[in-house]
Amino acid sequence: MLHIAYHPIYKHPLPEGHRFPMLKYDLLPQQLRYEGTCTAANFFQPELLDDAPILRVHTAGYFNDLRQLTLDPKAARKIGFPLSDALVTREIIIADGTIKASKYALEHGISMNIAGGTHHAYSNRGEAFCMLNDQAIGARYLQVHNLAKKILIVDLDVHQGNGTAEIFQNDSSVFTFSMHGKSNYPFKKETSDLDIALENNTNDTTYLNILTETLPKLIAQEKPDFIYYLCGVDVMASDKLGKLALTLEGCKERDRFVLQTCKSLNIPVMCSMGGGYSPEIKTIVEAHANTFRLAQNIFF
Repeated sequence: MLHIAYHPIYKHPLPEGHRFPMLKYDLLPQQLRYEGTCTAANFFQPELLDDAPILRVHTAGYFNDLRQLTLDPKAARKIGFPLSDALVTREIIIADGTIKASKYALEHGISMNIAGGTHHAYSNRGEAFCMLNDQAIGARYLQVHNLAKKILIVDLDVHQGNGTAEIFQNDSSVFTFSMHGKSNYPFKKETSDLDIALENNTNDTTYLNILTETLPKLIAQEKPDFIYYLCGVDVMASDKLGKLALTLEGCKERDRFVLQTCKSLNIPVMCSMGGGYSPEIKTIVEAHANTFRLAQNIFF
């Protein structure tokens, strides 16, 4: 069965007019249940995570400042959300969802988190709606508990996974692969193990050709025993923060290829949703829903 991390706290109240589409975290599970892709049984509710898994990835000083809301105002502004106890609690619960989903993926081949993909969170700071790096926390958890040795992070959000690159920059046991918009945020990129920077208006054909040529070679070279997939839907032409030109169908084909590759090679995969900023919330929800539909069709 497909296991999906979801908690009502994922939809956090934001000031009127905020550009982050928080509503998607309620609408996506509703849509999946409404159409019959999932039932209530597919969803599990994550909890507050202990400090230890977080402190394997983030510095104690940063995490304590975050939790006590004593971050420097400039550092807090970079996160882009008004800081509050509830927001920090939300982030800790998201990380627990990713850890628990990772363990379900080991059992069933795949698992998902309705939220997560917080790849702009560095070891010692947060930025761009990201405070704790959920997939980095999950990767470390699996390694410390001897559940995986070599991990591949496939980050196909339109923005480079700069925080993830920094966290694992001197660690050959986690390979970071980011395929992203060249002229998009972050404007000062970090160095992933493999970065593919795409030109503005890259279309379905070009994007999928690059991905289908790159990913199998990468897996053959690195031989991961676990994959984290960050499947942001901000690669679409409709996205306000994107600059690429994929269609809804192209985004779906991207997900199909990644998930089918993991399935055919028998490598467990855990998916965090990442970004999506199309003007119409229904476009974002539909693009994310495709990932869950494919997971059901390919794995179950």
